[in-house]
Amino acid sequence: MTADPSPSDSPVRRAPAGAAVLREDVTEAIRAAVFAELAAVGYGRMSMEGIARRAGVGKAAVYRRWRSKLPLVLDLVPAVAAQGLPVPDTGSLLGDVRELLDVSERALRHPVAAQIIPDLLAEAARSPELGQALSVALREAQGAVTATVLRQAADRGEIPSDTDPGLALDLLAGPLYWRVTVMREPYGPAHRDALATAVVAALSR
Repeated sequence: MTADPSPSDSPVRRAPAGAAVLREDVTEAIRAAVFAELAAVGYGRMSMEGIARRAGVGKAAVYRRWRSKLPLVLDLVPAVAAQGLPVPDTGSLLGDVRELLDVSERALRHPVAAQIIPDLLAEAARSPELGQALSVALREAQGAVTATVLRQAADRGEIPSDTDPGLALDLLAGPLYWRVTVMREPYGPAHRDALATAVVAALSR
């Protein structure tokens, strides 16, 4: 019977020679720097050098992860959007819609989001690849929440089971985005109550 090997006897695993070891703390610093740079200077003026400087890392650390700013943004922004919104379950469609509007309004008014979203959407008009990625990410993230809310409402008998989730998302997001992001006007509780009532009325027909 042999003795258990001591820690000094255990084989030491080493990364293959030449393999890049990407530290997660550095990656997180770069991710945070990307959003800060987007908010500060916009996509057009954003550079890999600026991201590295803001993250406190060398340029090589950024280039080891992304070859340029387009794949970087294509990777990070959809990933954030995919986190999605919490799915409300208040017991009524009106309550769920109202809660979705509350959460969405707060998200759109966040200082970073208020700077980044309009800028990226403007850039998307010049970059089909970016535009497609943003469209898919936003629709998948928010569309999944909307579909769940509609399914809950249909199970309660509040709306028909074949209610179109795409139409519901348009009714929810369109007016809110227009008022908050485009017009930059207040959208207080009374406005959100009225919109929630109108959305539910439209979906219940």
